Amino acid sequence: MSSGATAVAVEPAKISQPPVRLFISREKRSTVLCLLLVLVTLALYNPVIHNGFTNLDDDFYIVHNAHVIEGLTWHTVKWAFTSYDAANWHPLTWLSHAVDCQLFGLNPVGHHYVTVLLHATNAVLLFLLLESATGLTWPSLMVAALFALHPINVESVAWATERKNVLSTLFFLLAMHAYGWYVRRGGVKRYAVLAGLFALGLMAKPEIITLPFVLLLWDYWPLGRVGRSSRFSVLGRKAPENDPAEALVPRSFSFLVLEKVPLFLLAAASGVITLLAQRSGNAVRTLGGEYSARARFGNVVISYVRYLGKAFWPVRLAAFYPHPGNALPSWEILASAALLLIVTAVVLRWANHRYLLVGWFWLLGTLVPVIGIVQVGEQAMADRYAYLSYIGLFVCMVWGVAEVARVRRLPVAWLAVPAALVLVTLGVLSHRQIAYWQNSETLWRHAISVTKDNYRAHDGLARALAKEGRPEEAIAEFRVAQSLRGYNASALLDLGFYEQLHGHMGEAIEQFERSVNVSTDSKSRAVALSCLGLGFLQMGDLDHARMSYAEALRQNPDNGAALVGSGLLAERSGDFASAVTRISHAVKVDPSDVHYVLLAQALRRVGRTAEADDASAHAQRISRDFSKAQESATQVLATAGIRADKVKPYSNHAD
Repeated sequence: MSSGATAVAVEPAKISQPPVRLFISREKRSTVLCLLLVLVTLALYNPVIHNGFTNLDDDFYIVHNAHVIEGLTWHTVKWAFTSYDAANWHPLTWLSHAVDCQLFGLNPVGHHYVTVLLHATNAVLLFLLLESATGLTWPSLMVAALFALHPINVESVAWATERKNVLSTLFFLLAMHAYGWYVRRGGVKRYAVLAGLFALGLMAKPEIITLPFVLLLWDYWPLGRVGRSSRFSVLGRKAPENDPAEALVPRSFSFLVLEKVPLFLLAAASGVITLLAQRSGNAVRTLGGEYSARARFGNVVISYVRYLGKAFWPVRLAAFYPHPGNALPSWEILASAALLLIVTAVVLRWANHRYLLVGWFWLLGTLVPVIGIVQVGEQAMADRYAYLSYIGLFVCMVWGVAEVARVRRLPVAWLAVPAALVLVTLGVLSHRQIAYWQNSETLWRHAISVTKDNYRAHDGLARALAKEGRPEEAIAEFRVAQSLRGYNASALLDLGFYEQLHGHMGEAIEQFERSVNVSTDSKSRAVALSCLGLGFLQMGDLDHARMSYAEALRQNPDNGAALVGSGLLAERSGDFASAVTRISHAVKVDPSDVHYVLLAQALRRVGRTAEADDASAHAQRISRDFSKAQESATQVLATAGIRADKVKPYSNHAD
């Protein structure tokens, strides 16, 4: 009896022992997983220490930006908040680059690694956000890991200029954390924190303008503030009473919308500022402009499908995807639209699985500002635009797999092994993608290899080769770019100057003529004509040079280059009075030291020695290097066929 009693007493004690756990508490487990996320992200992106800046806007944003290089000064702060530079208003982004310059100068390692740290922080914030809202650790970790390792995000992290994307997402995720804090505990101060974080995110990049809409989705799931049940779990069933994320009071849809009115107002203000900034930089294409409405909306639906495809098969990623223009095939537009409608119908059919609806509309909605409805820039799509949007798609996939596993009661190992394989594969692909951002040449050669007729890639490669002192290769790439998509007048002039500099005079004249033809106003046309005149002058074609200069002056009588050129031609033909008149006019509109030296020699030819001495003296006063100015004037005279030995020595008196 006593032995039996003893046996019975011992057995319950064994049953009541708590199961063995790897971590003592949920908090410690989450902390360790956060550290793991950070370590994996840093290890993956460590190769950025070998990457430099690229000519894809890094020169404009950082390398040649005097305000940013100056560091964090009051002058830089003032400029950041008042500038529409780069056709954007993002003062926080400018200031972040200025801080980097303050700390690291123009050493790209520091700039890149700060962005990597921000990306790792975003992955941790995403994990903690999902875990706190849903109560589930492992699906939350998987979504965060996909976000950290997916190759589509390499562009946002490895490209120095795209700091704005990573920084704005940081504040987006912090704002969502603040929203969870607010809806659980209420209070004006907590709402003010939410609004403040949203405002900071908008000042980094306005792409997060969709936050109020995302919060409405977040109310639906996982917070469960909409619907009969006070809250739904990740798998669509009512949350247990002991769920760490406590049940919230359900609200009407109208209440939830009104609750977010201040956020909508912030979003509207940011939208207006963004349009003003982009129009100031001529970055916005109108519906009646370069792309037809059919091409624009066709590209929208096709791009949505391409984003879906790159989520599951992330290869052939490029720094620039050319816009297909008005030549989109109708079958491709219709097929893409049909696929999107089918997926949306399936999501709505399974709306009781709330994570599907929220994830899908998160993807669709957060892409709206950048999908091309309002075309900004020349790209059809961009990898960086998926940085925030793919979070919704990852939620759909991970929670969908989790629900299937729950229903079918699959062992954990059956999920762990495929998940690990997926993450390792993504890591390998990302590692390879990071290497393409090592420098401008590798970046653009890869883009050329994975896209078709990529004029932007050929132009970027040409500029990279020119900077490396490889003119013949550069010119070949410039010509390919120009043939794929005609340059504007200014770019054609640059190309002409480059051809001219390297002895390709015939090709230079062709580029100048093209610039004349595409110029949209009389002043720019006069500039192109004056360059054309100089080209003919260097070729010895005086008649065409004279005609070009005359037409340039007809377009703009104050064009200094045309005045000097026509004056030198007059001097060459013996009409010294006309030469003095035109070069004097050039000095008035462009009082450079070289022009004063040319005026001095022209005055001496007509015997006006005192005036010539005055002009020479003035040239010396304003010149930083008078001997160099004299040398330049001699070269100009030689170009016009006026021998240098005909120029008398200048008086060297000073006032």
